[in-house]
Amino acid sequence: MALVWLFALADWLWIHMLPDSVLHLVFGSITGLVCWFVYKQSKSRNEGAIIFWSLFSFGIPVWWHAGVYFCEWLGLEVFRAYFARGGLAVFFVTGLIWVVWAVEQHAQKIEALRRQAFNLENVLTRKKQKRSVDHKIWNPLDPDAWYYGQKSPRLNQSLNGFVSYTVLFCLICMILSQFQGCTQYYDLPAGGGENQAVQQVVKVQKIIRKKFILNPYSAINYNTPELDDVKLELNEVTAHRYTKMGFGEGDGAGFAGGTSDGTVGFVRLEYPGGDWNQDFGIGGDMNMLLKYAELTGQKVAKKTKAYSAAQLKTFDGVRCPPLLYITGQRNISLGNNDIKILQEYINDKHGMIFGDNGGSRHFHNQFISMMQRILPDVRPVRIPTDDPIHTRPYQIARVPYVAPHGGEEALGWFADGRWVAYYHPGDIGDAWADGHAGVSQDIWANCYRLGVNIMSYAHIEHAKWRLAQKQSGGDE
Repeated sequence: MALVWLFALADWLWIHMLPDSVLHLVFGSITGLVCWFVYKQSKSRNEGAIIFWSLFSFGIPVWWHAGVYFCEWLGLEVFRAYFARGGLAVFFVTGLIWVVWAVEQHAQKIEALRRQAFNLENVLTRKKQKRSVDHKIWNPLDPDAWYYGQKSPRLNQSLNGFVSYTVLFCLICMILSQFQGCTQYYDLPAGGGENQAVQQVVKVQKIIRKKFILNPYSAINYNTPELDDVKLELNEVTAHRYTKMGFGEGDGAGFAGGTSDGTVGFVRLEYPGGDWNQDFGIGGDMNMLLKYAELTGQKVAKKTKAYSAAQLKTFDGVRCPPLLYITGQRNISLGNNDIKILQEYINDKHGMIFGDNGGSRHFHNQFISMMQRILPDVRPVRIPTDDPIHTRPYQIARVPYVAPHGGEEALGWFADGRWVAYYHPGDIGDAWADGHAGVSQDIWANCYRLGVNIMSYAHIEHAKWRLAQKQSGGDE
C-alpha cells in the first residue's frame, strides 16, 4: 500500500502519466484504509501504544497529501495552500517527536546496561577513558559522548538531536523541491481572429410625445406644451466589430498554431513571504477567466492555477504560460534562483508579468524592487491610455481601480518591442472578486475589460512568437 501511494504521489507531482480517475481512486481508497486501520487500532491502543502511534504517524502524510490533492481538484486553492503548509508543519513536528523518543529510548538502554554491569573497577575505567583522548566515546546516542560535555549532557544530546533533525529535514525538502519532473505544456486554443478595438455603437432613439390640439378661442386657459416636444434617448451598445477575437487564420475564436485541447488559463506566481493567494480561485480570479471567455468567445481552462518559480521552470521553452499574475499586500521574497527563472521566463520564453497591488504601498515598493532585479536595464514608464494594451479590444479611457495603493497610473516595462510587465496600482483583483469590493458597476466592469485587454495582449504576443519560433525551426 505504501508503494502504491508513493507511486501515485510521484505521478501527481512529477510524472503526470496516470489519469485523474486513477489518482482519485488511489488517494481516496488509501486514505479510507488508513482511517479504518487507525480507528481499529485505537480500540486497543493501551495494549499496543507503539503500533497505534506508528499507524497514526503514517496516516499524517497520507491525509496531508490527500487533502492537498482533493482541494486542488475541487478548485479550493486557498484551502490547498493551508493544507500544504499546515501538513508540512505537522509532518515536521511528528518526525521530531519520534526522533526525540528514539534517542531517549536508546540512551536509557545504554545507561541500563551500564547499571547492570556496575562495579568500582568499571567506573574507574570509564573515568580514565573520558580523560584519555584515545578512548573518547563518539556514539551520538550515548549521553556520555565527549562532545556533550560534563554539564547537562542529556540536554545537550536532545539539542543535538533537534538541530540534526531540523537540518536534515530542510535539506531533504530543498532536494525534493529541485525535482522538476516531466515537462509541462501550455497550449493555446486553436482558432483565429483579429486584434481590433470593439466598436462602440451609439443608437439614437427618437421619441415623439403626444401632440395636443387646442381651441384657441376656448374660455379655458391651458398651459400649452410645445407641439413638437421630442426626447432623444442615447443608448450606447457594445458590439463586436469582428465576429472572432484572437490572432491568425482559423475556425472560431482562438490563435493560429493552437490545438483543439488548448485553453486560455490564468496563472499566478506562488511566492514565499506574502499573501500570494489573495482573491485566488473560485470567487476571485476565476471570475476574470470566465469573463474573458464571455467577452472573447475563446476556450478557457476549468480553473486558475498557481505555480512557484521552480514549477514555472518545468514548462516547455515555447509552450509555456504567456502571462504570470503576481499580487499581494506584503513581502515578495524571491531568491536569486527564482529571479533567474523569471528572467528566463521573460527573455527566453517570451512571457509577460501582470502585477497587481493587493492593498499597500509596501507591496508597490516590493514589486518595483523585484522588477529591478529581473530587468535591471529596463525602467518602468507610465503606460498611456492610447496604447494598444488600453485600447484593444476595449477602450480604457482611465485606469480603473478599487483604491490607489500605488498611485493612479499603470506602469509598464517595455523591452524587445513589447510590454514585458504591466503593473496595476489599485487592486484590480478585488474588483474581479465576488462583491467587487463595493465599487460601482462602471468601475468593476472596466476592471474586467482591462483584464481582458492584458490577457489578450499577452496571448497574442505569445502566439506571434510561437509561430516565429516554429517557422525558424523551433519545436512547437
